[in-house]
Amino acid sequence: MALRVGIDLVSVEGVRESVAEHGEHYLTRVYSEREVRDSTTPAGVDPERLAARFAAKEATLKVLRPGDVGIPWFAIEVLRHADGSVGLELAGAAATLAAEAGITELALSITHEGGFASAVVVANCASETRAPGR
Repeated sequence: MALRVGIDLVSVEGVRESVAEHGEHYLTRVYSEREVRDSTTPAGVDPERLAARFAAKEATLKVLRPGDVGIPWFAIEVLRHADGSVGLELAGAAATLAAEAGITELALSITHEGGFASAVVVANCASETRAPGR
């Protein structure tokens, strides 16, 4: 088994500004309904939680190594489990790239503090072969 690791760091302020400037358009372009729901508190949408999910999407892209293949943000979804842990669900082109890479499992860890959010994704891969052109 081969491993791939992706990591990303995101400014919470940048996400806060995107929500303020673009509102619902930004949210629906980048996040699933479930991600927005999981990032909403009684005070509204929490930019720290959104930033952690954005970092997770970026870290996942680093694991998938899409090259010139366009991956929509919503094809990578961060799931929050009942015990508070998080996981990833891939769809469309993201799922296809994972299958082509022989990715059998993805593990995710996210955090946010001091104005930043970070995520680490680790993938188990059956092989390191890539499709031509990727």
